[in-house]
Amino acid sequence: MVDYYSRISSRARSLKPSEIREILSLTEGKDIISLAGGLPGPEVFPKEKLASISKRVIEEFGDKSLQYSPTLGVSHFREEVSKFVTSKGVKVNEDDVVTITTGSQEALFLLGLSLIDPGDSIIIEAPTYLAALNTFKFFGADFISIPIDEGGMKVETIEDEIKKAIDAGKKVKLIYTVPTAHNPTGVIMNDERRRQLIDVANKYDLLVVEDDPYSYFVFDTEERFVSLKTLDTEDRVMYLGTFSKILSPGLRLGYLIAPSKVVRSVELAKQIVDLHTSTLAQYIAMYALKEGVVGETIENARKVYRTKRDVLVDALESYLPEGSEYYKPKGGLFAFIYLPGSIDTTSMLMKAIERGVAYVPGRNFFADGSGSNALRINFSYPSIEKLREGVRRICELVKEEINVA
Repeated sequence: MVDYYSRISSRARSLKPSEIREILSLTEGKDIISLAGGLPGPEVFPKEKLASISKRVIEEFGDKSLQYSPTLGVSHFREEVSKFVTSKGVKVNEDDVVTITTGSQEALFLLGLSLIDPGDSIIIEAPTYLAALNTFKFFGADFISIPIDEGGMKVETIEDEIKKAIDAGKKVKLIYTVPTAHNPTGVIMNDERRRQLIDVANKYDLLVVEDDPYSYFVFDTEERFVSLKTLDTEDRVMYLGTFSKILSPGLRLGYLIAPSKVVRSVELAKQIVDLHTSTLAQYIAMYALKEGVVGETIENARKVYRTKRDVLVDALESYLPEGSEYYKPKGGLFAFIYLPGSIDTTSMLMKAIERGVAYVPGRNFFADGSGSNALRINFSYPSIEKLREGVRRICELVKEEINVA
């Protein structure tokens, strides 16, 4: 028998499984309430309109929609994306280039490949989006973790951390943040901190990656915020967006808006990864933008998710044991809960699955592996009834674990 393991590259052996993908595999086809993945609610998918658009795209564009396309994306679609984000208040500079990617996850990978050398220090939130964390780890990044509160990343502490890193001989390269409807907590960085973050980036010559999948789902009208990309005056901010949450994840469409010099490296990297993103999917999304389907889907989803957010908060208030802590999600698809005592949510997960409910353990969202008593719950995917029941099952298990301890 061939010993294939010994032939696997050291880089490939360093890969760790995505906790979320593993949980989804465990729960697939089973009668389990999944509060784990970041799945949009299927009731918000514009299925009939997408079916109609898909048919018309192939009929009207024919071979062009089924053919290879440029690495950066279909030019007309890139123009529509630029118009779309501009209409939402995101500034696109003259030197910026829109790159269409296979989901925003590919954009993160391409940025990592283009920008990160082993040992580079990256400033991140604690907790932060776990797939970004895993991607940057793959390229050998070190992390400077900045805690968050209800106003987002505690930007006022960044400068001291940068000075410590520089004194230790480290190269601090960029800041990665999900400032609006943060994953996993749902908080929103306030504008004072956003401006302070840009000031720090300018002072220390840092790049900024603004990951923005959720700003379309801010639930409370009093929340106002300005995109970091719009505040940027020195072309430091690289802006990531996705159609996965505002149209359909099955289309696998994301985008990166960044200065041309960065995009050229990203373009070359993408050529060796997948040549280009699906041409057909780009034409479908282009029609969906032009005909207002994306806007309608956003408005529908915001209403649905706000209702589910309120159901989640009510369930947490009803069932969580005393001593638990969380921020009421101001937007997005998630809540992040800290449980009391010495509960380990990783070891508790299989017990939860045996009871027919799944979540994501909290330590996956921290660069240093802390957060062992935390967990992330998704509220966008399950029905209202299953959401409430899933929260009840988790909280009952937590109370039993506390009593055992």
